[in-house]
Amino acid sequence: MKKMTLRELADQIGATLHGDASIEVVGCAPIDRAGSDEIAFVANRKYARHLDETAAAAVLVGPKTPCPDGMNRLVADDPYYAFRNAMIALHGHRPHPAPIGSLADRKDATISAQAAVHPDAEVGEGTTIHPFAVVEHDAKVGERCVIYPGVYIGPEAVIGDDCILYPNVTIYDRCILGNRVTLHSSTVIGQDGFGYATHQGAHHKIPQAGIVVIEDDVELGGGCAIERAAMGETRIGEGTKFADLISIGHGTRIGKHCLFVSFVGISGSVDVGNYVVLGGQVGVTGHLKIGDGVQAMARTAMTRDIPAGSKVGGAPSVPLDIAKRNALAGMDLYELSRRVRQLERQLEKTRTEQQAGEQAGGQTGG
Repeated sequence: MKKMTLRELADQIGATLHGDASIEVVGCAPIDRAGSDEIAFVANRKYARHLDETAAAAVLVGPKTPCPDGMNRLVADDPYYAFRNAMIALHGHRPHPAPIGSLADRKDATISAQAAVHPDAEVGEGTTIHPFAVVEHDAKVGERCVIYPGVYIGPEAVIGDDCILYPNVTIYDRCILGNRVTLHSSTVIGQDGFGYATHQGAHHKIPQAGIVVIEDDVELGGGCAIERAAMGETRIGEGTKFADLISIGHGTRIGKHCLFVSFVGISGSVDVGNYVVLGGQVGVTGHLKIGDGVQAMARTAMTRDIPAGSKVGGAPSVPLDIAKRNALAGMDLYELSRRVRQLERQLEKTRTEQQAGEQAGGQTGG
């Protein structure tokens, strides 16, 4: 952490300071736990209730957020982005350790003596390779990359510049990563797609001859799996970000700047547009088209094409407002069923009484 005054921080993140410019801060913290040498932020109005009681040295807020008198404020049009910049200024990004037992004779690269780099592989200047990583023949690793222990880079795979591959990442043969790609631990790129032809009672494997292409500035969380295409390519578009444990089927194409939350599963041959946001546990059936800007709430099941700009939820997916009403209606199905049974009994009793009355009237009239 780095110590700096509120004035220095405001200048660095492009915020307007209201308050004591000389106060020094050393870090960022949640608004309800921040100390007197830390800053907090309010980007969601439900946290505004903490403004009266926070001990933070200053709070990052938007121009329209009301604050108590005398509170030190860093005002920004986009307080969440300003908070991101404050995190960089005060905490910085994760530093990467030097590899154990590096080879000094490798030109402009820091490579552990316990790493296995094929003589026909190319490793760019400034790239770090840790112990027990493997770079196969004819693979190309760009400049300033960090390859952590246990990473496997297959034959003819291409890794761009400034990439970070955390422990136990696997890049299968011929797959391509662009520049500034980050893959977190145990993510797999380019395993065989789930392709079988069922014939005479047995499932026969279809060779998966395609590849995976990961474009620039993509970050995938831990334990993600991106299948290679049977033919052609599976592609993840520029700037897209995945959380953990996400599976993408073979031949699927994900657009640019998408956001997928954990446990999303997309079947094969799906065409996903740009700026699509999928909540946790969203499932997508194969061979669909998901338009640009689509948003899906958690646990949505997409079984048909979704037009651009749609907001959907539910299983199967319906417009979001309908999905919310359905969810509310289903919150106590047991009580609903109990009331229905009670009404049915009351209705049956009424019918019985009515029939008895009609019969009695008929007998009297006779």
